[in-house]
Amino acid sequence: MNFLSDTTAPAHPAVLDAVAAANSGFAPSYGADAVCARVKARLCEIFETDLEVLFTTSGTASNALALSVLCPPDAMVLCHDEAHIHRDERGAPEFFTGGGKLLPLKGQHAKIGIETLQTTLAEWPSGFVHTTPPAVLSLSQLNESGCTYPVDEIAALARAAHGRDMTVHMDGARFANALVSLGCTPAEMTWKAGVDALCLGATKNGAMMAEAVILFPSVKDRFARLQARQKRAGHMLPKMRFVAAQFEGWLQDDLWLELARKANAMGKRISEGLAGIEGAEIVHPTQGNEVFARLEPALADRLREAGAGFYGWPDGSARFVASWCTQGEEVEALLKAARS
Repeated sequence: MNFLSDTTAPAHPAVLDAVAAANSGFAPSYGADAVCARVKARLCEIFETDLEVLFTTSGTASNALALSVLCPPDAMVLCHDEAHIHRDERGAPEFFTGGGKLLPLKGQHAKIGIETLQTTLAEWPSGFVHTTPPAVLSLSQLNESGCTYPVDEIAALARAAHGRDMTVHMDGARFANALVSLGCTPAEMTWKAGVDALCLGATKNGAMMAEAVILFPSVKDRFARLQARQKRAGHMLPKMRFVAAQFEGWLQDDLWLELARKANAMGKRISEGLAGIEGAEIVHPTQGNEVFARLEPALADRLREAGAGFYGWPDGSARFVASWCTQGEEVEALLKAARS
């Protein structure tokens, strides 16, 4: 009963098959191979636009590299206080931007509200020499409380940011989970709503180690700078085809969406089951594959003794994460232990 994180799950067999298929003969280095070209073409189809894509092996590298070409060293990124770039990346965004500041904002369920953003923008002018100007708005989708930003909310936030000549970055480590939850298209949830750059994560949803920085038309002219930063940071892999191959297997026949739907369905079963158990309280809406519950100590101990793995969140709640391979039997065993 492993609900610690979707990063603990194995890779999907189709992803491994795609890597094996790419392991044949010689190919150009550093992303100039046919596999990378095919994946880029597929992503252009999926997102219904021309774009540039850079492959990495971790979400932290993707976020930090993307922000390094969006935020100047003397400017700042607005993000939620719970954002991964603020809480869990050991200062990588500040390091890669050469000193760019992160300004964490508050908001229920780890979401930035439009009023909060507007108030913050009013408090931080761009033309005052003593003030660090906002340059980027970063949104997580799913966010750190397992919640989604609906398309209309993304669009409203993006309009406010663009009104100050800012760009919009989306941390999409669990992008597929948010996408199937909202029932919209990738284009509608990104560039059509005003997102300029997306860090698309596959690792949490069936890949081994596959992430991608996608630059949409509004910022795709920064791609050469992005590549240069990747090389200088030591993240430009010589055999990039093996990262791209993971995406090729992941995207084929919409496998990425199928895996996200399964993980979300298991998350929903966990949430609904725990909600009916004495001593458990769901603290955030379950809109993807993550469930946050406040557990009485005796209940938490009982679950651990039964073999359930889950993560203690800083606010005192417990986080349960379903993955693409979470089985219904595991969920039922968890709930049975909770009821006992």
